[in-house]
Amino acid sequence: MRRWLKNVFFLSGKEFRSLFSDPILVILIIYMFTAALYTVATTISTEVKNGSVAVINNDHSTLSYRLQSSLIPPYFRKVHEITANQADRLMDMGEYTFVIDIPPNYEVDILAGRNPQIHLSIDATAMTQAAIGSNYISQIFSREINDFLRLKNNKTFTPIKTAVNVLYNPNYTSKWFMGAMQIVGNLNLLTMLLVGAAIIRERERGTIEHLLVMPVTSSEIAIAKIIANGSVLLVVVGLSLRFVTGGLLGVPLPAQAIPLFILGSLIFIFAIASLGIMLAIFAPTMPQFGLLCIPVYVVMYLLSGTTSPIENMPELAQWITQLSPTTIFGSYAQDVIFRGASLDLVWDKLVKMAAIGFVFLAVALGQFKTMLSRQG
Repeated sequence: MRRWLKNVFFLSGKEFRSLFSDPILVILIIYMFTAALYTVATTISTEVKNGSVAVINNDHSTLSYRLQSSLIPPYFRKVHEITANQADRLMDMGEYTFVIDIPPNYEVDILAGRNPQIHLSIDATAMTQAAIGSNYISQIFSREINDFLRLKNNKTFTPIKTAVNVLYNPNYTSKWFMGAMQIVGNLNLLTMLLVGAAIIRERERGTIEHLLVMPVTSSEIAIAKIIANGSVLLVVVGLSLRFVTGGLLGVPLPAQAIPLFILGSLIFIFAIASLGIMLAIFAPTMPQFGLLCIPVYVVMYLLSGTTSPIENMPELAQWITQLSPTTIFGSYAQDVIFRGASLDLVWDKLVKMAAIGFVFLAVALGQFKTMLSRQG
């Protein structure tokens, strides 16, 4: 055992020197967890912000002005009133994303029990705001009309009044979620690429022949590569969570979130690095490894629940993705960062990731000697 640890120590030192001798690779790692992370989190938005709205108010009633004033910041800018003749030209110029046309006698028709329609014109070139903003406006107007009817009709309603309280992310700030989940995606990709490429690099540079004559085992070689590359990524991830996600993006981090996230990242790196070694053993060259690695990453990430809810996927996909370390770690990260979960609530996810990692590593080590023999 002592000799095994000694060999792993010296092999890890070799991997550290190999990693830091490539400045482009070091810059890429730093970039992925700083500038790239911040850019993705702040660029991709799932909520409406500063939506430009104009109103064609043909009614000029109390209700119409109430609807107009209900569209407030930060979701919408100050609402401007325009005429019907100006609407098409202003939308063509990109001045407004939404133009609301309130028909004449709208309040009278509402109070009479008729069903008058408000016409909403949307600039669909602003895809995100168009899709989400129309739902925002519909919900806001429905609430305002219901409140207006209660006030006018003076009806007595049930004593139970429901109130919706949003936990963990009350303002629906997408950059909070994107900032944390992008760490999961970037860590997944870089871990798989770095560890797998380290195996391929040994083969392409011819140093694999040196390993064939050295008194080292396949487990020592594999663990050394996981330790060296994983240690660098673990440090960068911890700093990124604290200073980029928690600092620049303003995500509120519970006291235990950072140490628990680093613990989960440690086990997740082990699982994904083992997968990377397994893929590198099956792929004889770097281009083939890339062609194999990227689709595996894309499928794992898209089905992980970090970009879209797992519940929206087909049942077969929901079942399969539960065997993915990325899915488990994504759920673990959400529990720890957003819900403030403690270790006694998430320990089972750590066990699952570790078990899957050991399976990947066992398969990789089982094929490692065969790969070395073929190389020899």
